[in-house]
Amino acid sequence: MERTTRKKLPVGGDSWVTVDVYGDPGAPGLVIVPGAMSDAHAWRRVASAITAWPSVAVVNRRGRVPSGPLTGTYSLRTEVDDLGTVLDAFPGAPALFGWSYGGLIALLAADARPLRQVMAYEPVMPPFGSHALPELKAAEESEDRDATVEIVSRKVAGLDAAHVEAMRADPRGWSVLRDLSRPAYAELVALNAAVLPQGVALARRAGHVDLVIGEHSQGTAPYGTSFDTVRHHTPRHATIHTLPGQSHMAHLQAPGQLASLLDTLARETP
Repeated sequence: MERTTRKKLPVGGDSWVTVDVYGDPGAPGLVIVPGAMSDAHAWRRVASAITAWPSVAVVNRRGRVPSGPLTGTYSLRTEVDDLGTVLDAFPGAPALFGWSYGGLIALLAADARPLRQVMAYEPVMPPFGSHALPELKAAEESEDRDATVEIVSRKVAGLDAAHVEAMRADPRGWSVLRDLSRPAYAELVALNAAVLPQGVALARRAGHVDLVIGEHSQGTAPYGTSFDTVRHHTPRHATIHTLPGQSHMAHLQAPGQLASLLDTLARETP
């Protein structure tokens, strides 16, 4: 389906978020929440390939153009509240999907309100990437976006030097990553500053929870091990799914395959 409209929604702290809507803007559908180093534009190929819902609304979280700034009171709770504003603007949406940091935000939203279905692809949970915070702080203070991208890529995501150099070899792609890296330090600080109670259960008010992991992420740090932690904090009725041949960046490397899986999950849900 094609993108049909973009909504601008005011949120707390004199900021705002935009939402790209694909399909019928008047019909409740799937809401997608991207994670760190990502934005609504990066999810356009997934959104346009989805067929199981009449509409797909992709949130462009604050800190990303054309959404507003993080603001000085930014926290993980800010993200959950922002998502609540989005869900209020799309009443009756039957399903919510989040990726990575967005996956945790989606699961927490299902603690704040009843939701029919929540899906999360390799959601992360604190502590995550905290060892990289000192270097990221230095890069943030010097406004060194190249260093920020490299630190996130190597120290947080665990990519090797050859992979990062291949990314640098694409000037346009690297420029996009530089822009997306602006909120990276603040988001990682917020994630690790979040205090979740011992034995916390995520998505307690969700009718159904689907957790998805890429085949190549299973059992490996950082995303596979964080996924295992999240899995132990979700309701017993949560269903685990594996995306064959993929890892954390499936939305970029195999958008059609990921969209097909999401369509299947929608059809399987009572």
